[in-house]
Amino acid sequence: MSMKTKLEIAKNWLPRYTGTKIDDFGDYILLTNFGNYVEKFADRFNCNLNGIGRPMQAATNSSGLSIINFGMGSPNAATIMDLLTARQPEGVLFLGKCGGLKKTADIGHFILPIAAIRGEGTSNDYLPEEVPALPSFKLHKFVSDKICSHNMEYRTGVVYTTNRRVWEWDSDFKEYLQSLSTIAIDMETATVFIVGHANQIARGALLLVSDMPLMPDGIKTEESDKKVTSQYVDLHLELGIEAMTEIGIKGEKIKHFQY
Repeated sequence: MSMKTKLEIAKNWLPRYTGTKIDDFGDYILLTNFGNYVEKFADRFNCNLNGIGRPMQAATNSSGLSIINFGMGSPNAATIMDLLTARQPEGVLFLGKCGGLKKTADIGHFILPIAAIRGEGTSNDYLPEEVPALPSFKLHKFVSDKICSHNMEYRTGVVYTTNRRVWEWDSDFKEYLQSLSTIAIDMETATVFIVGHANQIARGALLLVSDMPLMPDGIKTEESDKKVTSQYVDLHLELGIEAMTEIGIKGEKIKHFQY
C-alpha cells in the first residue's frame, strides 16, 4: 500500500497505534498520558479497552466519547494530534497533570490554561515560534461551566511546556521559570494546542496540579503521586467526561475560525 499524503498515513497509523478502527472513535476525544484514566473510563462505561500492548490505549462509550492514552511528552502529543486528523473529531480535551509554580496553584487544584509557552521545541515543526499556543475558547467555556456547576474553583494562567523531564535539580532553569510568571509546567499542553491549531482541531486542556517542584520537598515522588491519584484523579476524569459529553449533547460548534 502506497501512502503519500499525511491523511493516508494518519488513517493507516491511528488504528495501528491504538488497536481501534477509525469509525469506532467518537466525535469527542479525551486525551491523557495515564493508563489508569483509560481503565477507569472503560470500567465505568463497560466498554472495550483497546490497544493493550500497543503504543496507545483507547476506549469509546456508547454516547460517542472516546479516551486515548497517548503516552508522555510533546512528541507523543504531536503524534496523536496528527493521527486524529484521520477522524477529525469535533473537540479534544487533554486531561494532564502539571507542576504548580505558584502558591496560588497548590496540589489538587485544577488549571484551565489561557495559553502555553512553547518551550518543548516539537511545536516548532508545525508553526513559526511567533504563533501563540492557545486553546479553543468555547471548549474551555464548557469545561469552566462544568467545574462551576460542581461548586468548585479553578485557576487560569500560562503554562510552560518543556521537553525536559528531569529539570528539578537545575537552579538556573527554576529561576528562569519564576521570571516567566507561569502558573504551572508540563510536557504536552503547548504541543496539543499548536498541533491542534495546525490540524484545525478544536482543543483544550484541564490540568491537575500534582506537585510543587519549586517548593521545599515539593518534587513528585512515588508516594506523593499515589496520594494525588487516590484523592483527585476520579474527579479530574469526571469533569472531563461531563464537559465533553455536554458539548456533544448540545451540539454546539466549538471550532475556531482560522487566524
